[in-house]
Amino acid sequence: MQWVAAWMVLGSTLATSGATWLPVELGGVARLDERVPTISKNDSLKTILDEHVEWLYEEDPIEAVRRGEERFWGRLRDESPAAYNRRLEVVRDRLARLNAVDVGSLDETQRVDADLLKYELERYLAGARFRGEQMPLDARSGPQVWLPQLGTTLPLRTPAQYMGYATILEEIPRQVDQMIEQMRQGLRDGRVPPRVAMIGADSAALALGTAEVIERPTSSPFFDPLRPLGPDDGAAVRGRDAIRLGVAPAFARLGAFLRDEYIPWCRESVGASESVDGVEWYAYSLEGHTTTTLSPEEVHGIGLNEVARIRAEMFDVIERTDFPGKGSFARGSEELFGAFTDYLRRSERFYYADAGELMSDYRALCKRIDAELPKFFRTLPRNAYGVKELPPIAAMTSPSGYYYPGSMRSGVPGYFMVNTYALSQRPKYEMVPLALHEAVPGHHLQTAMAQELEGVHPFRTFTGYTAFVEGWALYAERLGLEMSDADAPDAMGNEAAGARDSGMWDGRGMYRYAYDDFGRLSFEMWRACRLVVDTGIHAKGWSRERAIGFMLSNTALSRLNIEREVDRYIGWPGQACGYKIGEIKIRELRSRAERALGEQFDIRSFHDAVLGVGAVPLPVLEKRIERWIGSEHGR
Repeated sequence: MQWVAAWMVLGSTLATSGATWLPVELGGVARLDERVPTISKNDSLKTILDEHVEWLYEEDPIEAVRRGEERFWGRLRDESPAAYNRRLEVVRDRLARLNAVDVGSLDETQRVDADLLKYELERYLAGARFRGEQMPLDARSGPQVWLPQLGTTLPLRTPAQYMGYATILEEIPRQVDQMIEQMRQGLRDGRVPPRVAMIGADSAALALGTAEVIERPTSSPFFDPLRPLGPDDGAAVRGRDAIRLGVAPAFARLGAFLRDEYIPWCRESVGASESVDGVEWYAYSLEGHTTTTLSPEEVHGIGLNEVARIRAEMFDVIERTDFPGKGSFARGSEELFGAFTDYLRRSERFYYADAGELMSDYRALCKRIDAELPKFFRTLPRNAYGVKELPPIAAMTSPSGYYYPGSMRSGVPGYFMVNTYALSQRPKYEMVPLALHEAVPGHHLQTAMAQELEGVHPFRTFTGYTAFVEGWALYAERLGLEMSDADAPDAMGNEAAGARDSGMWDGRGMYRYAYDDFGRLSFEMWRACRLVVDTGIHAKGWSRERAIGFMLSNTALSRLNIEREVDRYIGWPGQACGYKIGEIKIRELRSRAERALGEQFDIRSFHDAVLGVGAVPLPVLEKRIERWIGSEHGR
């Protein structure tokens, strides 16, 4: 899962999709021109795109800084109702001006730019009525999760940058108080998240505002980025004062508000269709995250079909393992599957006892994957990535890993964030697909390439659609089957030669041990189950318990991971469906190209074609690959 910039999907972020997993990128004070521009027939597409990019920077100064726009240091996003009303007027005006552009004068690249901007502006307007700003946080997302990790993703090298960070700390109380007021308005309007999605949000906020933190502000995670400075440095002094006088008291207020006023009045129901915005909200969210017009019923059916297909493959892999109980059950039986997954969840051989060893092995694994990339990509990003441990403040309510984008321009690497909390719930056989998904060739490679696009308007580097971004990362997991890693130890800690001698060697690329391959299938099954569970919860009346039971019966995920996942689906309707829908489309397009081109098919050229225009909606991607196939025929 990638924690993308707030403005990367305008319709689902600047608009009103409700509590999400988007991190600190949602911060930012908008300094918008109060005057709404008038429509001009002389507007060119470039003028509108230039204006839009500048507006996105204004709307999200934190992400602007990450991208190297130094002039935006010291700001945070304005979360007031007035700011949202002003943004709505700007979007209405920009769409009207875009519609007045003479499309006949545009070349193909410009036409795609215009279509994408129109799509995003229309999505914004369609979603504004759902008032997502009134539900700005849940247990897994929000300022109590994003902001303490802010320093990880900012370029902090010069005195001016450190002073800019101190200024941001001084801005935090205003933003937190604005979010509290938005939630109070949500209470008045009856627009609140499910209570189960909020469990733990209050304690996380309160932990950032304890008396100890006020007494000793250097103990706060907000001070961590300032530790390289001397105690008398101006930025360090301002930072300590900001934490003691503003940041800590603000989070104490937020935690008390959540505990005493908000969570007790959140709804008991879990489905979006049972919220004040009803089925229309879920339909809007599902359409945005899949970039398709598939109905909930259609998505549910696709999920059930994928679950059945993957289940059959899982039984084939079980036969290749050394599971001691496989001879006690009929092949393909529910009893065999249950016994096998229970073995995976309970056996100590599949888990680390030391967090440092887990991190070390993840770093070694990522280096081995790095060496495979030139075989599959002609174009690779310049920016590097690191593997970093998830901070304790976020670990308890976070998944096993996710990705923080970096920026080559600002000198910030991307980070594959690894969760080392509850090691007994972080199995070794999930390591390979997780690294492929979050780092390379998944999120880091795709995101960095999108940021470094050349020959297109900068607007194109900002777009991000769940179905493309997460669909690509899921495709990347499967791409590991085509890689070679013959001389490395496997994720179970067995040396290659020993694995071969034991008869357990699979030779399936990065998944060279049978348990690794089952981990891959478990991850794919997890995403297929999402189609069933997400639509089940939000459109078919499923309970949380039924959703958990379905995933326990069909995946090897630990119960803790499944509970966290289901609560995520409850809090972020539709998003989880983008993964499998996107991956199915990318695999379908590759198969189409392989059939059409035969021996002319080049996997490196295909991947460059997929990633070469940034993240786009699936229909746009399909048209691009069709044109690419035609051009390859002509070579």
